[in-house]
Amino acid sequence: MAKKSKKAAAEANPMWGGRFGVAPDAIMQKINASIDVDKRLYAEDIAGSIAHARMLAKQGILTANDARRIVEGLGKVKAEIERGAFAFRTALEDIHMNVESRLAELIGEPAKRLHTARSRNDQVATDFRLWVRGACDRAEAALRELQRALIDKAEKHAGTIMPGFTHLQPAQPVTFGHHLMAYVEMFGRDRGRFADARKRMNESPLGSAALAGTSFPIDRHFTAQALGFDRPMANSLDGVSDRDFALEFLSAAMLASIHLSRLAEELVIWCGPQFGFVRLSDAWTTGSSIMPQKRNPDAAELVRATAGRLFGALIGLATVMKGLPLTYSKDMQEDKARSFAAADALMLAIAAATGMIDDLSVDEARMKASASAGFTTATDLADWLVKELNMPFREAHHATGRIVRRAEELGVDIAEVPLADMKAIEKRIDARVFAVLGVENSVKSRTSFGGTAPAQVRKAAKAARRRFL
Repeated sequence: MAKKSKKAAAEANPMWGGRFGVAPDAIMQKINASIDVDKRLYAEDIAGSIAHARMLAKQGILTANDARRIVEGLGKVKAEIERGAFAFRTALEDIHMNVESRLAELIGEPAKRLHTARSRNDQVATDFRLWVRGACDRAEAALRELQRALIDKAEKHAGTIMPGFTHLQPAQPVTFGHHLMAYVEMFGRDRGRFADARKRMNESPLGSAALAGTSFPIDRHFTAQALGFDRPMANSLDGVSDRDFALEFLSAAMLASIHLSRLAEELVIWCGPQFGFVRLSDAWTTGSSIMPQKRNPDAAELVRATAGRLFGALIGLATVMKGLPLTYSKDMQEDKARSFAAADALMLAIAAATGMIDDLSVDEARMKASASAGFTTATDLADWLVKELNMPFREAHHATGRIVRRAEELGVDIAEVPLADMKAIEKRIDARVFAVLGVENSVKSRTSFGGTAPAQVRKAAKAARRRFL
């Protein structure tokens, strides 16, 4: 019976079954296995193994023939996975042993030599780092396309007047193009964060082995270069235990999701009849099962909701990592599920936002009418009093407030307050004041760098194309 148990243990797990006399409990196998999640790392795992095998051969640790057979066999394994012909086995726990086991079936003994001078600790750290590096590249490229959509729309609406808001109350007239260009800047910073994170993570853990390095004469610079890393990680303990790269990716993704959520929130608000600024087509809206008139901005709402998932992924992994002693602990198996799900959610949200921006149509008349309400040119009046009458700004602010109050009493806009009523508040005001009170004149006057004047918006869009696209 003991012999049978030992045999069962070895068969259940060829990695470490020799040390154990009894096969693991079924629940232990279930909680320990990660293949359902980490099979996504197959391409990175195979690339790392190919680089490792070639390095071992270069260093004389493997024969050239064994390395050749390993590399060819790994190519066959990858092809099987990609055509859906590979049988993933939970008993083998993870992607590393699933690949190695199938390699042994294909080429025999040389496969057993592949794991020389490495551990699953540095193997998974390398695989996952490669994947996250690619996720940074994919996110950055997707954000670039979103910026393209925003810049295109901003150029088209560089002169489309809308209200600018503070506290979600009308503040000053701006242009829709100017508003969209604010998001171009936000997503530009997001791209910068992904690029910064990528640069920092581009060091190779491979060769750190379990935690202490290896006595074999390996060449870590060779494998780092082969995998596109800038250099090997300088400390083997750090190499196997670091997950900063995943946390940085999730942090950048979380910040991007905040910006996506703010954009989505505005689309939701603007689509409602209370605003009516924009319209999304049937391609980006849904209906109601009971109310036939409904057109719901569900795509925007789901983009908005994605931020919660990204927050959870970041906090979840940070919580896992915050109390772990050096070096590797099995807790770190939790890193991939969170990161994969977060990356998927982010990419879908960016794609949806890009589609909505490309799709939306603008009710320019409705926007302009709304910009004219709420006394949004009050600041222009105050500025005029300063520039033309040499009033201190605080006095100009006070006089303008009294004119706004008079407009409210009359039920009219500032531009419709009779000149006599204005003069009763400030006797030096003359008819020239009306030239600055229209929303068109207001936006045209905002010519400072980064301002909302249509000419400035066009310049900003042109410059953004050079900077970002």
